[in-house]
Amino acid sequence: MTSNMDREMILADFQACTGIENIDEAITLLEQNNWDLVAAINGVIPQENGILQSDYGGETISGPAFDPASHPAPAPAPSSSSAFRPVMPSRQIVERQPRMLDFRVEYRDRNVDVVLEDSCTVGEIKQILESELQIPMSKMLLKGWKTGDVEDSTVLKSLHLPKNNSLYVLTPDLPPPSSSSHAGALQESLNQNFMLIITHREVQREYNLNFSGSSTIQEVKRNVYDLTSIPVRHQLWEGWPTSATDDSQSTDVHMVSDSDGDDFEDASEFGVDDGEVFGMASSALRKSPMMPENAENEGDALLQFTAEFSSRYGDCHPVFFIGSLEAAFQEAFYVKARDRKLLAIYLHHDESVLTNVFCSQMLCAESIVSYLSQNFITWAWDLTKDANRARFLTMCNRHFGSVVAQTIRTQKTDQFPLFLIIMGKRSSNEVLNVIQGNTTVDELMMRLMAAMEIFTAQQQEDIKDEDEREARENVKREQDEAYRLSLEADRAKREAHEREMAEQFRLEQIRKEQEEEREAIRLSLEQALPPEPKEEIAEPVSKLRIRTPSGEFLERRFLASNKLQIVFDFVASKGFPWDEFKLLSTFPRRDVTQLDPNKSLLEVKLFPQETLFLEAKE
Repeated sequence: MTSNMDREMILADFQACTGIENIDEAITLLEQNNWDLVAAINGVIPQENGILQSDYGGETISGPAFDPASHPAPAPAPSSSSAFRPVMPSRQIVERQPRMLDFRVEYRDRNVDVVLEDSCTVGEIKQILESELQIPMSKMLLKGWKTGDVEDSTVLKSLHLPKNNSLYVLTPDLPPPSSSSHAGALQESLNQNFMLIITHREVQREYNLNFSGSSTIQEVKRNVYDLTSIPVRHQLWEGWPTSATDDSQSTDVHMVSDSDGDDFEDASEFGVDDGEVFGMASSALRKSPMMPENAENEGDALLQFTAEFSSRYGDCHPVFFIGSLEAAFQEAFYVKARDRKLLAIYLHHDESVLTNVFCSQMLCAESIVSYLSQNFITWAWDLTKDANRARFLTMCNRHFGSVVAQTIRTQKTDQFPLFLIIMGKRSSNEVLNVIQGNTTVDELMMRLMAAMEIFTAQQQEDIKDEDEREARENVKREQDEAYRLSLEADRAKREAHEREMAEQFRLEQIRKEQEEEREAIRLSLEQALPPEPKEEIAEPVSKLRIRTPSGEFLERRFLASNKLQIVFDFVASKGFPWDEFKLLSTFPRRDVTQLDPNKSLLEVKLFPQETLFLEAKE
């Protein structure tokens, strides 16, 4: 009998020796040979192809020597780099064919494919990644192992890994290049000077005005009002730039007056808000909101949110759950313990300067998207509009309590977006973490993994409790079923006994009736018999001696002139009716009951005496 651990080793060796990648096929072949590695390999590979030594009892295994060229690694995606360490056997006879493991390692916006033997260590993976990613091993955290964190000296074979594996590289000690460059670019944009060449078309006059990057469109309009005496609400503008690159850049903006319009505001027509700063105009330019205000159906609101998110940041983003928050709870928490997941709630805010960076560089990073899709149910909401914000706070207060709702209510706009990590518990839903928008990909991944560790520990307890509860319920069901079957068996026995008693009573009644009927017939026959003649009578008398089946004898005298029927009636009156018994004579043997009952005893030669015996008819 082989243990599960032994079978995993045998399966790995069998796949390495035969090159069979399909696990189901390999297991089938091994089971056909009762998990005998030598027999299974001999059944697949012709014996003349070479000899391999087995690790199991020193047996020899027939099969070809491993050739890396005949087992190529999967071709990596065009956007990924690949590292492959070939293994060349030094001799034709080896102890065991190496098992190759494939690793897809994600780091920020890069994927690296690594192929290694299972005899290599975790440190060797890091050495390859150090060369590929140009990251020092000392700054590298390799996450995603099913058994938790492992040491660099750990041999891959001891982890019992599947052939294909996904890992993540985190570098919390290294600054993220994307966020620092964006902050620098934003600060540089705010420090720029912009020259606006403004043409007033109605009077054919041109103004060259200098403004700092921190100036707003409203300030420009007010300055133009000082020059032209055209009220701000009557100014019609066109030609606003999407961005400015340096302080020497000049921009041609045209302005006309609208003397007929009393309440016209032009900013939204050109996609520019009066309160916008020049350096931020292009990043804040949006044509439609993420979510409609006062949406009646949360599912429809999430559909628009997902579509708008894709149009802004691309299709590589978390899969947002389409439905109400209650439905997301049901999907994440109210299932079997093994199927539960964490709930990630993404709270969006268009007015925050961090939103664009967080969405495009953190939330849409492949490693984050992949990790969320595997371990989380992700639900989103847009807090930009006051009505939607109030609606979410109401939901938050109902599901998480007033403390969490107050925490979100007091968050400033520039602290958004927020990422809430929720774990379902027996009696309530617990907020494990509130992640603000000013984070990095590595920090976000580490906080997600930390939440997963807490969740996994709780999930294991829940699985244990659920298994014990199911075991108790199964025992109770079995006991209830056994009790039910026992009751049914007892009821069946009782009913069968009642039927048997009823049948016995019926048969007894029939028997009694038959006996009463026979007794009545016997009495009537006995009363109808003529009196037994006396010995001194002058008439001829026949003396008959009749032996019963029990050995007793019946003796009686009859007149020789009496009919044979009187003898039959006499025998019947003693309990032996002639339709059930036959009366036989001995010498000669004959069946008297077959004779004519109307003949006299003298005629049938039962005179002067005769011994007869009774025999039951068949």
